Amino acid sequence: MSRPNAQSMKPATAAKKLDVYLPATPAEFQENPITRAELADLQADPPQWLKDLRKNGPHPKNLVATKLGVSIAGLARSGITDALTTEQITQLLEDKPEWLVAERESYQSVLREERRVKALHADQTRES
Repeated sequence: MSRPNAQSMKPATAAKKLDVYLPATPAEFQENPITRAELADLQADPPQWLKDLRKNGPHPKNLVATKLGVSIAGLARSGITDALTTEQITQLLEDKPEWLVAERESYQSVLREERRVKALHADQTRES
């Protein structure tokens, strides 16, 4: 078995680095390894398909969660397991279903607690 070129990556890795949903990318992107140079070119001068995906989606779960202000686990608890388009995300933000309000509150609570603990550790480190 030959060793893959160390300077190339799987399409899934490249899609992650580009913050796009792999199944929505062109077949050529999905089927071929991406070199670091090609990735840099895509980042520096994105083709129209990449611009469209970033603008309209479908977006990967991590971006959906960020745009909705919830955790990825919160998406799963709400039953959202698929990628969503920008339009679908906007609709959820406008409709504010109960699950979204509850998950946003929960997520903000977790973030506040994480900041509190981090500050506490920083204070303890300074005192040492």
